[in-house]
Amino acid sequence: MADHDDETLAGSAVEKAEPQKISAGTAVIPADPFENPGEPQHHIRMTDKDPAEEKRAARQVSTLFFASIVFSCLAVAAYIAFPIKDGDTGSIRLNNLFLGLGIALGLLAIGIGAVHWSKAIMPAREITEQRHLTRGSDATRAKAVEVFELGNKESGFGRRSLIRNSLFGALFAFILPGVVIFRDLGPKVDPNVVLRHTLWKKGMHLTLDPSGTRIKAADVTLGSAFHVIPESLLDSEDLLEEKAKAAVLLMRLKPEDLHEPEGREDWQYNGIVAYSKICTHVGCPVALYEQQTHHLLCPCHQSTFDVTENCKVIFGPASRPLPQLPITVDDQGYLVAQSDFHEPVGPSFWERDRA
Repeated sequence: MADHDDETLAGSAVEKAEPQKISAGTAVIPADPFENPGEPQHHIRMTDKDPAEEKRAARQVSTLFFASIVFSCLAVAAYIAFPIKDGDTGSIRLNNLFLGLGIALGLLAIGIGAVHWSKAIMPAREITEQRHLTRGSDATRAKAVEVFELGNKESGFGRRSLIRNSLFGALFAFILPGVVIFRDLGPKVDPNVVLRHTLWKKGMHLTLDPSGTRIKAADVTLGSAFHVIPESLLDSEDLLEEKAKAAVLLMRLKPEDLHEPEGREDWQYNGIVAYSKICTHVGCPVALYEQQTHHLLCPCHQSTFDVTENCKVIFGPASRPLPQLPITVDDQGYLVAQSDFHEPVGPSFWERDRA
């Protein structure tokens, strides 16, 4: 019983309160114990003590800027002296090597010259600037203008004509290689000539892609679709480029289902029609033919063309119909082209309306 009473008394006894411990996370942050070290010790440069050293440094800076001009001009000369020749990988390496070296050395000389100018000639002193987030007052803004003018005066940019002019010359010469090589961004020949014409011409046989087998009109059944290339494509030196323009999709419909516009009635043969396979949106291959609706679908952006209506656009981003290839048959019943396309194939380009 005594033991039980002892336990009861112990359990009901009031616990003594202990001082509350303050968490380190809620403690007050003390003031910064480190003293401001101040600005670093100022070192006197040789150009500050000796005017002759200052002039020598100015000449070195100008020499670097003039060297940049020379390197930029050499880059242009290398671009002309080492032209890129078709099929010659060595000419590509030489052109890139010397052109890149000229541009890199020209830019490097400008960079070294600018750094040397700031390190050796411009005033060397340490400044501590207090920043604030609000817009400066008119007096502060006027002071900023004064600082810029003072910087111009102290750097000598306005009065050191040799350095200033050599820098302007280096910067101007540096862009010359870029201006010269911009010519490579354009086509090698007139795009109007390249894009307007394909390998198709009068009497050219239509052949299966990729075998090059000639196609007889009797073998083209209703609802069928053939991927077609010109017979001369396999002998072309630029096979991929020419195929990208000359690829054709051949289909056969019932003649009464075709609604050929005036002047194109004889461009088909007994319901067999041929249209460019290159979408007029961005040039993807239009290779999906739905024989029930007679629709051609471009899988890239879902442009849809109606074969019965001269392949006009009925859906999607394409802006004009697929060009039609006029076809007929030869004496042996093989399908041949009557001529090339009468309009440019593929996406519209900036000179497509010119003759």
